[in-house]
Amino acid sequence: MGALEQDCVFCEIVADTGEARVVHEDEHTLAFFPLAPATRGHTLVVPKAHTADLWVMDEAAAQRLFHTVMLVGRALREVLRPAGLNVVNSTGAVATQTVFHTHVHLVPRGPGDKMGSIWPPKGAGFRYEDEAATDALAARLSAAIGPPPPTPTHRANTTSARSASSNGA
Repeated sequence: MGALEQDCVFCEIVADTGEARVVHEDEHTLAFFPLAPATRGHTLVVPKAHTADLWVMDEAAAQRLFHTVMLVGRALREVLRPAGLNVVNSTGAVATQTVFHTHVHLVPRGPGDKMGSIWPPKGAGFRYEDEAATDALAARLSAAIGPPPPTPTHRANTTSARSASSNGA
């Protein structure tokens, strides 16, 4: 399972010593209703191994976490048929992270729910300084991401060889 952290409420839930209504569990992840849900069906998905946030997880652990996010999210959509569904991960206190164990919120949404908007009003958000600064930022980000991985090569003769052998040739 991986390391658990003392004084981590989600690690207590993973260890079955904390209070939670579990809706899904597998070898690597756990999904449960929070004690103070924002909406009906609000579900948290956590890795069983303690990591402070998404950005310190290894790639395989992040993939397993988001596999469970997709599985539980599809089930929420099927069972509750919400008008919408927020998928929220916050990293750092300034981004509203209050429990420093990686977790993803699945929040079913409906008209008039108490969740409210998660975005600033139209026109009140960030504005880029100018076109040149925006282009420079995009270039820096692209360079940090790097080139895409190479695509697998196509073996053109595979089909003809199979066809010839199946025709008795």
